[in-house]
Amino acid sequence: MFIVDFVFRWAHVLFGITWIGMLYYFNFVQTEYFKEAEAGAKADAMKKLAPRALWWFRWGAMFTFLTGFILLMAARPFGNMGASALILMGSLTGTLMFLNVWLIIWPNQKIVLGLAEGDGPVAAAKAGLASRTNTLFSGPMLFGMLGAKHAPFITPSTTGLIACAALILALEANALFGKQGPMTKVVGVIHMSILLTGVVWALLAFL
Repeated sequence: MFIVDFVFRWAHVLFGITWIGMLYYFNFVQTEYFKEAEAGAKADAMKKLAPRALWWFRWGAMFTFLTGFILLMAARPFGNMGASALILMGSLTGTLMFLNVWLIIWPNQKIVLGLAEGDGPVAAAKAGLASRTNTLFSGPMLFGMLGAKHAPFITPSTTGLIACAALILALEANALFGKQGPMTKVVGVIHMSILLTGVVWALLAFL
């Protein structure tokens, strides 16, 4: 049983590296390149590069979620909400990120790439906001994953978990209906992710 558990943890981290690595590539590299690229180079990249990158991106997300769900069920974290608040917060954040990939980013990117019909600029804005939100969530998501095992100095409470969940769900609502705000720039989304991680830490530690 220990070997099976280790294999799933190994796979979860491997798929997660693929997913989040592609997420950072899109937000920190490709998006910024597209802003400056010449029309011909951008069109070629959208035709040949972006679809390949999105394939790895969405299937990395899928298998990260599936292996994570199996690990979560095996851990049975629901008996002690206080002790399991970190992993539950990380799981909530990761699940929203997964749903953003498959229900918002990928459907809208298909329109942007000409693989489906729709309003290209509107689709690009929706996909961009969801992608920025996933980048925002990546900090607290990782904090939840690591903190559950490696942050003994935190004694989270059910109240802290509820407060974190409310905050995360409010930010997800912004991903659906709001604007990028300070996340428009790369440096902005990085700073906001670090700030959100700190706020989540404080809520779990002190409420």
